Amino acid sequence: MLMDPPPTADDRVVIRRMIAATPDELFAAWTDADTMRLWMRPDNWDDSSVRLDVRVGGTFSIDMIDGERVVAHRGEYLEIDPPRLLVFTWISAGTAQQPSVVRVEFHARGDRTELVLTHERLPGTEAAENHRRGWTEIVGTLARRLDPGASPH
Repeated sequence: MLMDPPPTADDRVVIRRMIAATPDELFAAWTDADTMRLWMRPDNWDDSSVRLDVRVGGTFSIDMIDGERVVAHRGEYLEIDPPRLLVFTWISAGTAQQPSVVRVEFHARGDRTELVLTHERLPGTEAAENHRRGWTEIVGTLARRLDPGASPH
């Protein structure tokens, strides 16, 4: 049996953010399509179309929309532990249409929650940097949706 090589700093992104919400609220934001479409896109983009089948083996599709431009993302849920953890594949043009793996953890920290997003198996340094910028902006948008006074980053 072939094993995947261990992730390296070149193909992995880690985003950490304290958010004024409970783990339950954050988990719900990641698992409800109507809520997710409000934040799962770059800040200045027009809209998102989101379809979720949140169960291990279930799939999702997220189309980020900016005018005529549509960037499609799809994947499959690998692990779900409410309200602590979501693990899923992430496939898009940014991953050269190959599956990468996203792990989103929610850690209660008093009246806030630390969100830790780890995106691995990205196809190289440029893809990792593009996803670092994208995820940072998207997690910032999520934080502002839950707490309008939150800073962008």
